[in-house]
Amino acid sequence: MLLDATAQAELVRKGEATPTELVESAIARIEMLNPSINAVVNPLFEEARAQAASGQLPDGPFRGVPTLMKDMSAAVAGMPSYQGNRILKEIDHRAKADTPVGKRIRDAGFVVLGKTNTPEFGLQPTTQPFSFGPTRNPYDLDRSPSGSSGGAAAAVASGMVAIAHASDGGGSIRNPASWCGLVGLKATRGRVSRGPLIGRLGQELFVSKTVRDTALALDALHGSEAGDLFSAAPPHRTYMEEVGAPPGRLRIGLMTGVDMEVGVDPRCADAVTGVAKLLESLGHIVEEAYPERFFDDEFLLNAETDYSCMLNATVDALWRLIDRDIVETDFEPYTWARMSRHTNTPGIVHVRAQTWLQRYASRLSKWWRSRYDLLLSPTTGEPPALLEDLVPPDDDPWSIDRDRFARIRCFARPLNVTGHPAISLPLGWTDEGLPMGMQLVADFEREDILIQVASQLEEAEPWGPRQSALISTLGVNQ
Repeated sequence: MLLDATAQAELVRKGEATPTELVESAIARIEMLNPSINAVVNPLFEEARAQAASGQLPDGPFRGVPTLMKDMSAAVAGMPSYQGNRILKEIDHRAKADTPVGKRIRDAGFVVLGKTNTPEFGLQPTTQPFSFGPTRNPYDLDRSPSGSSGGAAAAVASGMVAIAHASDGGGSIRNPASWCGLVGLKATRGRVSRGPLIGRLGQELFVSKTVRDTALALDALHGSEAGDLFSAAPPHRTYMEEVGAPPGRLRIGLMTGVDMEVGVDPRCADAVTGVAKLLESLGHIVEEAYPERFFDDEFLLNAETDYSCMLNATVDALWRLIDRDIVETDFEPYTWARMSRHTNTPGIVHVRAQTWLQRYASRLSKWWRSRYDLLLSPTTGEPPALLEDLVPPDDDPWSIDRDRFARIRCFARPLNVTGHPAISLPLGWTDEGLPMGMQLVADFEREDILIQVASQLEEAEPWGPRQSALISTLGVNQ
């Protein structure tokens, strides 16, 4: 398989490759693959070439390694920031300043080759915005890579780059990692600074092929900044030191379904049962156990109220900055339907929803403090779906959220509310060879355990050969 990001950085450090050589190789792969996959929507090749050749790259852990940034969340001053929206694309909206993560990506030594596709404002668990068209899953071009970091995941899975920036407000790192056969970690709330943002749901990191790339990326990006609303205690040692470290004998709860009738695909349940047996063979104790009322109608009602009210506030602030009034035709029908549900929601209703969610988070958090170290579940409630099946219907675009999107998100979304760290690993596969990620969830600030167990599983059941086989099928030079 293509070298992972850690190995590429090592080549640069040893003088065995230059940043320019790595960048040119990645650009060639993007130019070959992107016409069929549509993962990169804003190429920044000339800027990347100039940066790589400048001799002034920061001496960070990923010095000279090419990457891509998702077209929302992290920003670098002057870069396009369209967020999957037609209006922002038409006016060529640009970021006014670096966000904390944007700055840390630069400081880590990465060379950014472009921005990746995302659904409008990251709202859907599929990546097919009207403004840029669908991103296709490299394992089957008729299928979705999920969302909202679908462009990032498709780019990494296909071999365009070894690692790509992603963000997660309701499963948007983990779900694309699941459907594209990658590693995707959502860190503890506050582990990675969100700067001035007040939302409790979002976290940023990367999708990658290997556990060690994810660990090194977390080393590069973690840490709070003055004034952060949320922060996490610093780790006792680097996350790279956790790769390969023995986790000891852990007690792990197994969850194969959820309380709400969303029709979890039995292939996901069967696959996670297989992973449970693998963990038992590694010496861990696994038993069917999980927090009560993990995902049900009451959770969905309150989570949607909170999320949609925050969306309205975010869009209103953005439209004020670009000096435009908000009108329906500025948005896709699904986005407008979601916004319209809470345009006139009284503030007290939003506060009630936030209060309920905080009580929910407090209740669920006690589960990890009782007797369990980890929770094991599928990452998504179904394997990669056909793109055409995830298009919101014209007559009632919101209906797909309850009918289909809830099934995709049911295992991942609650953990954005609680703030727990969770990782998706490519450990499940359908008979057709489509990836199904398996999710492990740890207590607050215990990314160390996740990385230890993830690297243990990666060694016991390597997924690298499947990733390499896909890249060979796509015709990428190994």
